[in-house]
Amino acid sequence: MTFTMTRRVVMAAAAATIAFANPTFSGGHQVLDEVHFIIPGGAGGGWDGTARGTGEALTNAGLVGSASYENMSGGGGGVAIAHMIENADSLQNTLMVNSTPIVIRSLTGVFPQSFRDLTLVAGTIGDYAAIVVNTDSDIQSMDDLLAAYREDGMRFAIGGGSVPGGMDHLVAAMAMQAAGEDPTAFNYIPYDAGGAAMAGLLSGEIQALSTGFSEAVALAQQGEVRILGVTSDERVDTFADAPTLKEQGLDTTFVNWRGFFAAPGVPEEQVAKFQDALAQMYDTEAWEEVRARNGWVNIHNSGEDFRTFLENQEKVIGDLMKTLGFL
Repeated sequence: MTFTMTRRVVMAAAAATIAFANPTFSGGHQVLDEVHFIIPGGAGGGWDGTARGTGEALTNAGLVGSASYENMSGGGGGVAIAHMIENADSLQNTLMVNSTPIVIRSLTGVFPQSFRDLTLVAGTIGDYAAIVVNTDSDIQSMDDLLAAYREDGMRFAIGGGSVPGGMDHLVAAMAMQAAGEDPTAFNYIPYDAGGAAMAGLLSGEIQALSTGFSEAVALAQQGEVRILGVTSDERVDTFADAPTLKEQGLDTTFVNWRGFFAAPGVPEEQVAKFQDALAQMYDTEAWEEVRARNGWVNIHNSGEDFRTFLENQEKVIGDLMKTLGFL
């Protein structure tokens, strides 16, 4: 099964904690004095890395004076979305990062809001997914993983940093389906964001983990995990040792978009400044350093293009979830 979710969007958020100033890379003129990023999950996950990486690039390039970050877990991202809506008047300088889950969790009713209840700013990147195991594991390939699953059944657990039916679950389900297995029958263990899921893998609570490629690369480079398969068409230069699922006979591709949202009712002038800063960011050395380090794909949708993309995602993801039995 080939399924491509493109354009990973980084969403700006509210409330200040950590700030960066004094640009260290050449970039454009300063567009915004400050941006506060709200991150709907815990530390160490894809949302966290995207928000902090984007803030790093914007400040180092001189496009934003300072950036601050606030992790706001709960409700599969619903707590952060509700916060953006309920406190809109005080969040004029805030961007919330989000990605495919804002579509998935609206479809499944995990929370009542959708992207339509927020101000759409821009989609910014794509991140592939990966299946990984602890480096101490005997599992060396996807064939080994499937053999272990077929032998152990429900004792073999695959974890992810999202709710059941969420993105990490869907990726693992697509891989299982491509291998001829029932995509809804394996034991999936959900965690609150990628950091907690990685801890579960390293402690032995789960035997394998479905996660974002950028998170997997960071731990693989530290020697803590082995990447069994990546959902890209071809190997990614950032970590070329990692094989694709396709080259192992599993016809599954996937790229998760990430992007940014503002609170409802933010003035058009402020939204335009957010969009201008993000658009200029792509041409800076500061952004290329962050992008290459994480293995992200540049996918930029702004304003109405972002809305059109998200509406298409609703249909594509909804159809996939029905096929896999999640809707």
